[in-house]
Amino acid sequence: MLLHDWNVLCWNVQGLNATEKHLALGNAIRSSGCNVICLQESKMPSFDVAALKSLCPQHFDQFAFIPLIGASGGIVTIWNSSVFTGRVFLSESFALGVELTSTQSNNSWKLINVYGPCQGELRGAFTTWLFVLDIPSSEDWLIIGNFNYIRSPDNRNKPGGNVQDMFTFNDFIREQNLTELPIKGRAYTWSNMQHQPLLEQLDWFFTTIHWTLSFPNTLVSPLWKPVSDHTPC
Repeated sequence: MLLHDWNVLCWNVQGLNATEKHLALGNAIRSSGCNVICLQESKMPSFDVAALKSLCPQHFDQFAFIPLIGASGGIVTIWNSSVFTGRVFLSESFALGVELTSTQSNNSWKLINVYGPCQGELRGAFTTWLFVLDIPSSEDWLIIGNFNYIRSPDNRNKPGGNVQDMFTFNDFIREQNLTELPIKGRAYTWSNMQHQPLLEQLDWFFTTIHWTLSFPNTLVSPLWKPVSDHTPC
C-alpha cells in the first residue's frame, strides 16, 4: 500500500498583517502536522518568499496566491515540495486551484482553496462560478474553504438565514455531485464574537465521489480558534 497519510490545514485567518496572527498560524501548522496550507482572507496585496519564510517552517517552500480585492479577500495555498509538487490550474479572485502530485507515488489530486464573498457583485460572480465549475467525478478533488453559505437553518445557532441562499448552495453541491466531509465534533466554524454570539458554519469541505474511494479515511478535525472569528481545521 502507498502512504496516503497527510494533512491539509484550512483557515480563514482574517489578515496576516499582525504578529499575533503569525504566532497563531505557526501554532496551527505545528498542531495539525500539515503538508499543505490553505488560507483565506490573507488581506495581502502580494505574497512572496519573504512572507513565506516569516509565516511557515522551512520545509514549506512552494506557494501560490490570489491578492486581496479592495479591503478584503486574498487566498494563499502553500505546500511542502518534498511531499507534493504543485501546478496552478485555476486562478480566480475567489478560488485558487492547485494540482498536487505525490513525490512518493506520482498520484495526483486537485485542491481548490475557496473564499466566497458575502455580498455585492463578487458574490453573484462567485455563485455563478460554483455552477459552471467543471469537476469530473472520475478524478480526486478536494474543494475547501470559507464559502459564506449555509446549507440549512441547523448551520446557525439562531433563527434566520436566507432560505434562497440555502437552496442555491445545496443545488450547487447536488449538481456538482460532491460529498460533504463533516467536521468532527463541531457544529459551527464562525462566530461574530459578540456577548451572545451568532454562530454559523461558513467553512465547508467537499470531495468528489472518486475521492471517497481513493481516500476513504479522510476526516475534518477542528483546531482551537485563537485570533480569528473562523475555526482552523
